[in-house]
Amino acid sequence: MLINEVEHLVGLSKKSIRYYEELGLLKTKRSEDNNYRLYTPENIQELRLIKFLRELDVPINDIKRLQNNSLTLNDCLKERIEKITKEQANYQKIKNMCQDIISKNYTYDNINIATYLEKMTVLNKEGFTMRSIKSIKKKKLIEATLSATIFCSLLIFLMAIITYFQITEQEQMPLILFIFILIILFLPVLGTIYNLIVRIKEIMKGEEDEASKY
Repeated sequence: MLINEVEHLVGLSKKSIRYYEELGLLKTKRSEDNNYRLYTPENIQELRLIKFLRELDVPINDIKRLQNNSLTLNDCLKERIEKITKEQANYQKIKNMCQDIISKNYTYDNINIATYLEKMTVLNKEGFTMRSIKSIKKKKLIEATLSATIFCSLLIFLMAIITYFQITEQEQMPLILFIFILIILFLPVLGTIYNLIVRIKEIMKGEEDEASKY
């Protein structure tokens, strides 16, 4: 079975499947004819189990320990229960803060924020946050777009300078060489635009978060 079929059956992206292979969570064989990766029914079962555990927020390292029998499934799930219980307690603290603010009838202008901010800081230090994943995605999109824009702008600026001197100078380089240089400079622009599109799709689909959160 090829990766396209696996992607459809398991519901994981190719990027995630390859990522798990690179980490050694999944061992596959290659076709002798074309060197393509071949996936067995056992691989499908393994991927479904990995996907389920990742949905439970089980770290990659714990999945490795499960595979090498240094961690039992019962102990793994008990650790998840402990973490979920702690998260529930943290959400309850947030709820209590909100209810306390409402009960004291604070307004935006007179709230005693220092006390609540101190409590929130303690939760943040413990790794708990209420911030939406959307803001994280937005930041990644801005960073990717900005870096690609700067790189492309520099190359286009260089192409413009070369073209300007080619047109204005009396001693011009051969036309074939001029066109060749422009093509060489333009190819990275096309590659960067393509990679930016792929990167945006990955961010919007959450593929990297799905694959490598831990």
